[in-house]
Amino acid sequence: MLFSTRENKKHYDLFSALVMLFPSFLVLIPFFILPLFYAFQLSLWGGKRNIGDFVGLKNYHIAFQNPLFWQSLKVTIYYAMMTVPATLILGFCIAYLLSKISRGKIFFRILFFVPYVTSTVAVAMVWRIFYNPQSGLFNFLLDSLGFPIQKWLLEPRGVLHILTGGMIPPQYGPSLALACISLFDVWHTFGFAVVVFLAGISTIPKEYYESARIDGARSLQILFHIEMPLLTPTWLFLITVQLIRSLQSFSSFYALSPSGGRTMGTTENLMLHIYSQFYEYGYWGYGSAVAIFLSVFIMTLTFIQWQWSRRYVFYQ
Repeated sequence: MLFSTRENKKHYDLFSALVMLFPSFLVLIPFFILPLFYAFQLSLWGGKRNIGDFVGLKNYHIAFQNPLFWQSLKVTIYYAMMTVPATLILGFCIAYLLSKISRGKIFFRILFFVPYVTSTVAVAMVWRIFYNPQSGLFNFLLDSLGFPIQKWLLEPRGVLHILTGGMIPPQYGPSLALACISLFDVWHTFGFAVVVFLAGISTIPKEYYESARIDGARSLQILFHIEMPLLTPTWLFLITVQLIRSLQSFSSFYALSPSGGRTMGTTENLMLHIYSQFYEYGYWGYGSAVAIFLSVFIMTLTFIQWQWSRRYVFYQ
């Protein structure tokens, strides 16, 4: 009888889960899952601006032999390495400071969240004016302070080469143009991290703070031994979301760069590479192959993160 009850409970839980997931499947299947399978089917065919002959995995082989593919992958990784840590660290620091004030918290939360909900293309046009080499705000500030002006979004040389005065070769590291795009995206998206971190901090029970203060714990001890461990689920969520977003970034690259996101190839990420091959040159099979690679790459990184989270993420 007990065995039967347990089996019935498992079946009931499975049925309940499927019922709750059904509305999501109604959106995922036609708009995400089916297009993914169709993209994989396209990647197995050749031809230009049409479905030509069946070529199997040849498009994947062509991609892995294409220097432009590896250059765009390198740009994508550079961009993720610059934007994800900066966005999360900045968002956490601001959220931590806001959690300690008693007045104006809602105002500052809205203030920092406004850039995130503003159109990417609209604010990118404003930042392009700031980055203008002749009349931009940033060059005006550099010139006022006595520093040499820069070409910003038009500069293909590495930012490390410029900062070290030429000691590091210009081809090493991200270009200054890519660093400019990364700076814009950090400004544009860190407000989301602020709001999420504030929500996570607000869920920490006050009893933990009271017990820590009774034991004589200081603010830094409370931060590293109470708040940071209890915020690891929030960190995991934001790292996953921000990493996926950075690997799929398109609008900021396309809108900011005057050359359509291609400053001598140093600002062409995988998404722009897929766009150019698929829509501009008409290589549907090749573009679909790179898109499938990017999807598998993202899913692999996400799986690794969730495996890693079993050790380092703590739930209340």
